[in-house]
Amino acid sequence: MRWFESPNFDFIKAHNIAYFFSGTLIVVSIVAILTMGLNYGIDFRGGQEFVFEFQEPVNVVEMRSELAEPLGSVPEIKLFGSDREILLRIDTEEDVTQTRDLILSNFAVMYPGNEVTVQKTDLVGPRFAEDLRRGALYSIIFALAVVFIYIFIRFKGWWFSAGAIAALAHDVLIVLGVFTIMGEFAPFDVSINQALIAAFLTIVGYSLNDTVVVFDRIRENSIIYKTMDFTDMINKSLNDTLSRTVVTSVTTLFVVSVLFIFGGEVLKGFAFALVIGVILGTYSSLFVASALVVELQKRAIAKAKS
Repeated sequence: MRWFESPNFDFIKAHNIAYFFSGTLIVVSIVAILTMGLNYGIDFRGGQEFVFEFQEPVNVVEMRSELAEPLGSVPEIKLFGSDREILLRIDTEEDVTQTRDLILSNFAVMYPGNEVTVQKTDLVGPRFAEDLRRGALYSIIFALAVVFIYIFIRFKGWWFSAGAIAALAHDVLIVLGVFTIMGEFAPFDVSINQALIAAFLTIVGYSLNDTVVVFDRIRENSIIYKTMDFTDMINKSLNDTLSRTVVTSVTTLFVVSVLFIFGGEVLKGFAFALVIGVILGTYSSLFVASALVVELQKRAIAKAKS
């Protein structure tokens, strides 16, 4: 940790590289969301969801085609944790017990001698799913609005609020893009569900905490070094808080990584979102939020002078 005892990195100088990197990730995320569509879980889409565990490995492609006719539509089927566990989702208005029994009877014909057990059964109605989607969207918008107002009041500058909100939106959008891209091949559930919304709000809180620590140091340094150039003051504040940022991020990343590895299949999606979020939150607080504050503050001053 000697690198962080008296660091003197020029974070603002690297803002063009950071903008290019972040811009690329954001564009890829938006394109993925628009072309592939959001991978809604049973919570937000409605329908029925089952997790089955077989005694022997099964072929999901073969299973999908074999079940399409008896179920009346092609179900979404993918491996869930191991090659013996599968996650099956289907949009149907049939009774969930009847659907489960129909699937099990077909499994008995398709895989004789391969014992299967039902690990999980979920049913969500379309109206309830729509209410959940709306509530999730409102919760994220409300959180960002409260953050904007809080930062504006605390630091008395709209550029601080804009920088913080941009960093938070940057983190959430990229995580959403990663989950969309991974939806087709991830060995664990990466659908957008209530757990992921909880992860988003956790990421917002973590990233905001990192950003506020830096902004607090900027405010303190602006009182101590009244004649210092604003860009230099931002760099000094980032370097002053770098040790705290790195230590906090590494320890948090260790905890959520342990949760991802040992937390079980149900928590893997949530923990994976937090792993990405911690990394992005640290990066955005150092390279995105502060760089935007510098740019926006300079533009505000130039506009006021003109």
